[in-house]
Amino acid sequence: MAEFDKTDARILDTIQQSFPLVAEPFAEISSGLGIPTADVIDRITALKKSGVLRQLSAIFDTRRLGYKSSLVAMGIEPSRIEHVAQIINAHPGVSHNYEREGAFNLWFTIAVPPGSNLKSELAKFEGIEGIKTVRMLPTIKLFKIGVKLEIVESDKKKVAPSEQKPKVSAVDFVPTEYDKEFIREMQKDLEITERPFEAPAQRLNMTQDRLFSELLRYQEIGVMRRFAAILRHRDAGFAANGMIVWKVPEPRIEEVGQMLGAFPQVSHCYQRPTYEDWPYNVFSMIHTRTRQEADEVVRQIQSQINVDEYRVLFSLREFKKTRVEYFVEQNFEIAKTPSVSA
Repeated sequence: MAEFDKTDARILDTIQQSFPLVAEPFAEISSGLGIPTADVIDRITALKKSGVLRQLSAIFDTRRLGYKSSLVAMGIEPSRIEHVAQIINAHPGVSHNYEREGAFNLWFTIAVPPGSNLKSELAKFEGIEGIKTVRMLPTIKLFKIGVKLEIVESDKKKVAPSEQKPKVSAVDFVPTEYDKEFIREMQKDLEITERPFEAPAQRLNMTQDRLFSELLRYQEIGVMRRFAAILRHRDAGFAANGMIVWKVPEPRIEEVGQMLGAFPQVSHCYQRPTYEDWPYNVFSMIHTRTRQEADEVVRQIQSQINVDEYRVLFSLREFKKTRVEYFVEQNFEIAKTPSVSA
């Protein structure tokens, strides 16, 4: 775990929530926190070098861009799990890949661009030695998405459904070549300089004001979820990554999903399909510093949503964690092992 002080923690909490879309964003952050601008820039630069700060960029919505995605659970022979994970990680659409507790011990997300077939891409993994079972778990309904870790411990929020879901304008969106070029640029990691938006605006051949206007437009219609910092959980001190899977009675799925999504401690919440060997239909994620803290959060959540059947699957190893690069397409094929003639 990287080390940082209380001032670093305040900065990280600020830039996780939202990053100022202005010509001199670090000056605005320094004004809000009462810290010199040069100090803010130096600290953010150091946090990136240490690994705590993974990326500072626009965070786009996969489905609004026309991509298809799914969570995938696999049961892998334990002795082959690293081998299988390495092959799966090579797919450009795989962004997260974890070993978790239980019979389904490898969990990853995969996204494919418009016009691609998700099942066909997943079928490319068939035949990898060590895979015993595969379960596709695409999103049926999204209740919440957005990781915001509470770095300043004194700012921990009460475990209660207190957040409101942000409202977006429900308009059709089919990305044009202009949109694709804009998204390719703004998904890049932002350079840490006094005026960091100058270079991307120049590359897009537009003014900074127009760039900010476009980002706000994308946010208003839900194409961009927010412009903010993304942290590496473990480096930031959040070692317990818990996926809580709930077996919710069908009539209560909407109610429970909305309630779970309102807990500040829940970063993601989805309804997903079930199988005979997997009856859990609502998935939620929490990130805490210890398992003991996670257990207490889960206990408090469970007492308020009143769902008795659930499991908490903690991640044991992180095999991959990155961002999908939208509209930067690469074909994927598993390399064939050449046969050896006698």
